[in-house]
Amino acid sequence: MLGLFKRTQPVHDAGELGRSMVALPLRTGCTPPSACPVLIVDASGHTRHAAPAKRVELRDGEQGWAWHPGPYTVDLAPFAQAPEVGLRTGFAIEPELEGARQRFDLLLAAEANGPLPLATLARALEAALQHELAGGALELPPCATIEEWNAFRQGFNQLCYMRFGLSVDDCVPVDLGGAHDYAALLAARAAAAPAQPAVRIEPVFDAAAAAKAPAQQAGEDAAAPCPVGDARAVRRLFLELPGLMCGLRLAALPAGQDQFRRQQALLQRLDLLSVSASTMPSLDLAAPGQPLAKDAQAHRARHARRACASLDEAWALLARFRAQAMQAGAGGADGTAALYDEAERIVANLELDCGARRAVTAAAHADAGDDTAAAAAAAGAAR
Repeated sequence: MLGLFKRTQPVHDAGELGRSMVALPLRTGCTPPSACPVLIVDASGHTRHAAPAKRVELRDGEQGWAWHPGPYTVDLAPFAQAPEVGLRTGFAIEPELEGARQRFDLLLAAEANGPLPLATLARALEAALQHELAGGALELPPCATIEEWNAFRQGFNQLCYMRFGLSVDDCVPVDLGGAHDYAALLAARAAAAPAQPAVRIEPVFDAAAAAKAPAQQAGEDAAAPCPVGDARAVRRLFLELPGLMCGLRLAALPAGQDQFRRQQALLQRLDLLSVSASTMPSLDLAAPGQPLAKDAQAHRARHARRACASLDEAWALLARFRAQAMQAGAGGADGTAALYDEAERIVANLELDCGARRAVTAAAHADAGDDTAAAAAAAGAAR
């Protein structure tokens, strides 16, 4: 394994795969460990798999990753305001489960930017869990009963599976008070508060960004628009929207004619969004040969990142659809109608932000928002 990777800066030890590292990038000529599946992604986002423990050959424009299925164990803080309350979570990526492997493949292809440390994946998982708990999509009350705990575990398991392709093996409460200095954490939050952006975008699996101090990263986020960040956001839209369409077909099974019509309308809107994402204009061009003003570039980049935040909400919603289907199958109440309402809200936000990402001026952004709101209102009136 010493010859697995050419020496670049920083140097990552392939022996850490399965421990502190979940995935590492590959180069042509290297031989990954036998326990690690190999994913290769071309420039257009198509994926293929190479045999483990064999010399990897990458074509022009391709990226490769070797990833270890685990198992892994991390400590998560489900409530941001109570970091001493934790969940010790064991999970794995199971290559034999087709859906989980495909979702993790999409995660690497759309979001990974270099190595994927376990700590970075744990932070993204923690952020997704906190978001669902804060929004009421999951409930974890104090002194939860067996029924309440089982309902939480079911929802959490589906969230991990749909958002990250992870299979949760174990999840138990744990006291993290000894590992977290809450007073120091509050002081750090207060010191960094003026530098925090108004809307914090979802975690990006970027080892370089993860290594930066929070205040430094926040300052860079609030600075001039970053073409690299915009390109990553547009890539996520391009690669993940087709996956969302497939997930909606499989997870949101209609229970009647009305729900079938709503599902078909959502699929049509997602199809149009997928076309829009595949034809997004360059960040710095208003028209061929015409540069775009810096403030308009900032608007475009911001809306692209907001669209990615809606993508995360959509994956979490698909997890709720799956949990609802399991609950209904066990004789529980049918809450699918409310989930369709949430799906229409998320799709409307995607339409707004994708339309604004294509706009040239701030006024055009406002017009795009008005058009999307009018379309959503008309769809609601039609129902």
